[in-house]
Amino acid sequence: MAYQHLLVPVDGSDISFSAVRHAAQIAKSFGSKLTIISLIAENPFTEADFYYSSAIMKEYFVEAHTNAKKALKQATNIAAEEGITAESHIVTGLVNAEHVVEKAEEIGADLIVMGSHGRKGFQKLILGSFAQDVLSSSEIPVLIIKK
Repeated sequence: MAYQHLLVPVDGSDISFSAVRHAAQIAKSFGSKLTIISLIAENPFTEADFYYSSAIMKEYFVEAHTNAKKALKQATNIAAEEGITAESHIVTGLVNAEHVVEKAEEIGADLIVMGSHGRKGFQKLILGSFAQDVLSSSEIPVLIIKK
């Protein structure tokens, strides 16, 4: 099966950049399009039972956008090293598996490639596994990179 369009969510971690490298190699092999996204919570405090001032919210968004742009730049550079020109987008809204899957469907991706931190035991219980959530939520194939 030849993949036509790959989607890679990045968070600035080494494992997410490893996923970009793998995806770029796949894209190069199949002549596929590569899209890289970084998710930013539109309102990270919706579940909080306290109020943050607009100055704090503005500071959060400025820092979140700066970090997302930096991660996307590094990710597109990694893809370029593999000979692939990748599209990149900052996606605002909910930072959850469903949002990744929605974006993949929206752009017509036929493979999601993402890194997994490989948490186990108590860490996985507390922090969960974002990659596992995407895998469970998606009808699009998901390739999980562990290193």
